[in-house]
Amino acid sequence: MTVSKQLRCLLAGVVVAGSLPVAPASAQDGCSACCGQTYRLECQTIYEEKQITCYRTVCETAYEEREITRQVPVYETQQRERRYAVLKPVRETSTRQERYTVQRPVYETQYRDASYNRVRNIVETHQREERYTVQRPVVETQTRQERYCVQRPVTETQERQQCRTVMRPVTTCQTQVVDQGCYVNQVVGVQPGATTGPRLRWVPPTQTVNPATGVVQTTRPGLGWVTQTAPPQPVVQQVWRPNLVTVQTPVTQYVPEQIVEKVPVQVTRMVTEERVREVPVQVCRMVTEERVRTVPYQTCRQVVERVEKQVPVRVCRMVCEERVREVPVTTCRMVREEKVEPYTVQVCKLVTKVEKVQVPHTVQKQVPYTRTIRVPKTVMVKVPIEPCDVCGG
Repeated sequence: MTVSKQLRCLLAGVVVAGSLPVAPASAQDGCSACCGQTYRLECQTIYEEKQITCYRTVCETAYEEREITRQVPVYETQQRERRYAVLKPVRETSTRQERYTVQRPVYETQYRDASYNRVRNIVETHQREERYTVQRPVVETQTRQERYCVQRPVTETQERQQCRTVMRPVTTCQTQVVDQGCYVNQVVGVQPGATTGPRLRWVPPTQTVNPATGVVQTTRPGLGWVTQTAPPQPVVQQVWRPNLVTVQTPVTQYVPEQIVEKVPVQVTRMVTEERVREVPVQVCRMVTEERVRTVPYQTCRQVVERVEKQVPVRVCRMVCEERVREVPVTTCRMVREEKVEPYTVQVCKLVTKVEKVQVPHTVQKQVPYTRTIRVPKTVMVKVPIEPCDVCGG
């Protein structure tokens, strides 16, 4: 056992005897009595569920009974007569003669001359001699020397230093404040009811006072444009309730580091060499020759022949004729007549009627309800520390 390990073991025994509780010794302890189990305190956050009472606004509709007086129309049916004059048509039919001229077609057959000339070609074949000159190629092979340069690669291996940057990870802990709150419903106001557009409805009679004369005036009932407004509605909005909690967050950062290393590199250089080679060359020369060939050719002569042809043609001519036909003529005259028509008339009378109606109005009240929330709480927890090196742990 070295001096540093003995000193560390003595310090651990002092800490166990002075401040923190020591874990009981077990059967597996093979070290000396100076070593024992030590602990450290850590803060941990736990959440406890808690029930709270909240209130929400509930709107209810209540009805109030009122008496109203209105004029109810009562319809009566009466029988009446009306007289009117009508014109009745009377039709009379007569006949008159009408003369008209028509064109009647008359067909005749005539012949016209459609003779034509037909041209026939007669082809004859002849032969003639033709002399021409041709160029015949004569190829000869010759050899010549050709000098050329080539580049021969020579490869050599060298070492050079190369610097590169690597990123080394470094982990640190940062303290952050995290908001672990929640949304809560909250009544922010009352929204007025929607107003519908004007609609045509039956309006009961109403009494108004003229401010200038002080006379009470009664408005007659009838159809009128009425605008209706819906009851107001409460506006509920979700509001964020903050809950700030401190959390230790590990953060890993990469730190650049320069590294120098030797890298083998192959270098290729080119060496110039001169070489000689025999190149065969073909030389072509043209030789003139005269030749004779027989060429056939054709001649064409035309012969004219007359073909006689008569074509029948049908000719139509129009002949005028006068005809007579009977045309009926209808004459209409109007005769005046007087008629009596009974009809029904509905007469409207207004009758005063008293009725009891229920007028709705909105009442708001607060209704309690229970909800569960989580409340953070910090507690101290003992965490065992690793045993010392003397114990072989």
